[in-house]
Amino acid sequence: MKGHVVSFPVPSSEARGAPAAGPHAPRAWARWLPPLMLLALAAGCVVVAARTVTGLRETVELARLSEPLQHAPRGARMRLLIVGDSTGVGTGASGPRESVAGLLAREFPLLHIENRSRDGATLDDVTRQLGGQARFDMVLVQAGGNDVIRLGGAHGLRHDVDRIVALAHERAEQVVLMPAGNIGNAPFFRAPLSWWMTWRSRQLHRFVQAAAERHGAVYVNLFHEHDDDPFVAQPGLNARDGLHPSDAGYRAWFDALMSQADLRRQLARTLGPPAPRAAAL
Repeated sequence: MKGHVVSFPVPSSEARGAPAAGPHAPRAWARWLPPLMLLALAAGCVVVAARTVTGLRETVELARLSEPLQHAPRGARMRLLIVGDSTGVGTGASGPRESVAGLLAREFPLLHIENRSRDGATLDDVTRQLGGQARFDMVLVQAGGNDVIRLGGAHGLRHDVDRIVALAHERAEQVVLMPAGNIGNAPFFRAPLSWWMTWRSRQLHRFVQAAAERHGAVYVNLFHEHDDDPFVAQPGLNARDGLHPSDAGYRAWFDALMSQADLRRQLARTLGPPAPRAAAL
């Protein structure tokens, strides 16, 4: 005897209150996606803003404590003028002795150093730092980072770089240009702003290199892409504000200056062999 097949009716999707099936059927989570994305973006902005405020407070404090090193030894055999921004001052270092200027004075005690650098200085400010009639054997320019951050136009940036090199040559025959490295890699900045800072830093270095070639100056290249930047690989090279170099960071810059500009050999010809690194001022 054959059994009976009993069929039970399956409720339709409309009867269950569920959305209709099909390739274009709306999903419940889709309604929440836009507000969730906005909420995540807002939370990210709050975190970035909080980090920025904290970093700015640290930067202001470091600038307040910083002081450009001056070195006027008796019997000086060479005169160096340093102009620039906070990187010329040495902001972020534990003291003036650990800045680039301080490291120069430590290795070459008979080098007279006049440091006119100021925190917050732009390239336009540096043109005024180069005023006067005094002559020097060499000018070291450490500037450009503030112009990158303040997002001025490319034409003005190129013009200011050219003007600085021309004015520096009025103060000394030898001019060395050493702008800060890739500011976009500084821990202070987060994407997408960091990407813009990298693009601006690359632009600045391109202008500085071209100006150095046109005017017969020396260009020290501190720019590195993210994957090749020692300041990314070694966080200890950054000061606590995430924007300036630390003692170790300025030492890295000093070593780049010595090697790329062949400065240790040049200074030694006039000033004698460099003193041991542990020597005090």
